[in-house]
Amino acid sequence: MTRVWIDMSNSPHPLLFAPIARRLEEAGAEVLISARDHAQTVELALERWPDAEVLGAASPPSRPGKAVAIGARVIDCARFARRNNVDVALSHNSYAQLAAARLIRLPAVTAMDYEHQPANHLGFRAATTILLPEALPEELVARQGARSAKVIRYRGFKEELYLADFAFDEKILERLGILRAPGVAVVVARSAPAGAAYHPDENPLFVEGLRVICAQEHVRCVVLARHAHQRAEIEAMNLPNCHIPATAIDSRSLLNAADLFVGAGGTMTREAALLGLPTLSLFAGRPAALDAELERSGRLRILSGVDQLEDIRPRTPGDVDLASLRAAADRIGTTFVDATLAAAR
Repeated sequence: MTRVWIDMSNSPHPLLFAPIARRLEEAGAEVLISARDHAQTVELALERWPDAEVLGAASPPSRPGKAVAIGARVIDCARFARRNNVDVALSHNSYAQLAAARLIRLPAVTAMDYEHQPANHLGFRAATTILLPEALPEELVARQGARSAKVIRYRGFKEELYLADFAFDEKILERLGILRAPGVAVVVARSAPAGAAYHPDENPLFVEGLRVICAQEHVRCVVLARHAHQRAEIEAMNLPNCHIPATAIDSRSLLNAADLFVGAGGTMTREAALLGLPTLSLFAGRPAALDAELERSGRLRILSGVDQLEDIRPRTPGDVDLASLRAAADRIGTTFVDATLAAAR
């Protein structure tokens, strides 16, 4: 039996890999799960896999501290793989897992969908197989170590793997204490990936935008903070009509119930756009090819100023095209599963 080790290194990964893990098990593989202590990653992983193993401590804020933490996690990952006699490693650019796999000569499959992440140079060179969306520029990723012999391309977005893989929670707003009265508009805002190598510090436009959104009496704003310090800073602003969940919530149901999403690029921004929710991005890093694709199709707009947030209204609900999402999930899932099993030693 093939033993597949999936490492979750960021909050979106438990959602992303849940259908992949299930399909691997259906194909006869044994799946082992580990998670990095970062943002909501462990909480979300343990919800789905109670026996998931936490590898490494929380990453400190300083860059030298991060380097030390990653080094320690590489050792933990190598020990995990050896102790469990793993056949192949799988992740969405978990740098510690990839470095550990290279160290102990373990086949490793990685996926990635942002071409300007500096650490791609490490992840791509350490990986055996690299899964990339077709939209990523071939020349750029090749310079990062994604040689054509290693690369398998898939059409679409990784978020399509799991967006239709659940039942919407119709009471999500009620659980958050939000009354959906006539005329009330719900905005979901996602804080920036502060501290990430590919993103500068907090974008002031996000804070200004929150003030404009929450000042509108008919608007209820749900802010999903990535980190505890972001949550504390937003709470300290004492904004009216602002809800800041302290724990991880069902983001897909929340997006389905909302009227507008304001984010800083990345996974949740694409989730919102693919679910048909009006989506504004204020991502401050280098523009992503996948975001440009969503912008060209009219599903994503770049937030250029807070004046775009001054008159938020309830949207006319549209039916989510679950059939198309499920077809994309089947296609992309097959790519992930086949590539992983083919790479197993």
